[in-house]
Amino acid sequence: MSENEELLEEMSEEETRQKILVADDEASIRRILETRLKMVGYDVVVAEDGEEAVEVFNKTNPDLVVLDVMMPKMDGYGVTREIRRTSDVPIIILTALGDVSERITGLELGADDYVIKPFSPKELEARVKAVLRRTISKDVIIPGNNASTAAASTGKGAKNIVTTGCIKIDTARRQVYRKNERIRLTGMEFSLLELLVNNSGQAYSRNEILQHVWSYPADHRIDTRVVDVHISRLRSKLEADPTNPELILTARGIGYMFQRIN
Repeated sequence: MSENEELLEEMSEEETRQKILVADDEASIRRILETRLKMVGYDVVVAEDGEEAVEVFNKTNPDLVVLDVMMPKMDGYGVTREIRRTSDVPIIILTALGDVSERITGLELGADDYVIKPFSPKELEARVKAVLRRTISKDVIIPGNNASTAAASTGKGAKNIVTTGCIKIDTARRQVYRKNERIRLTGMEFSLLELLVNNSGQAYSRNEILQHVWSYPADHRIDTRVVDVHISRLRSKLEADPTNPELILTARGIGYMFQRIN
């Protein structure tokens, strides 16, 4: 390979490498995460308060946001609200060890996952990789993934369409429509819906859903309400009456299932 070809390849990889915004008011955490995420192949931009996080997000259009809840000027909830006005980009919130309400509130506002402080950088790297895997594009390089395999996994073709009532689910394009009007879903919401739809009539426990969708290991202890919140968000977007769901059903004593599709 010539020098020019190598330079063009490096430029191409830089253009397609995924970008992560890290927003935290603790300088030590920003430095550690910026260093570690760059080491495993991501581009990283940082912000030290909520207002700066929104500004940097709008300027840089990152592929994922790592967001501390407690920040000056605008807290993580406010940043999440601002981002969700226009974008479905994945959001991972950083939250205090004992504060369950912080985690639930963040998820209800549209966060995809959370990591509890204090945490190891390896744990966050794993969560970033797992969440990004759910929104992968064939034109994007995810560190540690084989690009050709990633491309093949997304090239499902335009025929993968499931229709039930007035809801149409395009699993190839990862899009959902109600009467030809698109319904915005986050990557994790769609992956959860896809799991249930592709196995309609089969009930999944919350732990099984966490393993399939969030890639948590079977022995990983986590508050399974992350699943409940995402189910609630899906129902609010898809069901005619979310309080009396007809599509995403509760399997008593087990977990959740999608109505059987014939």
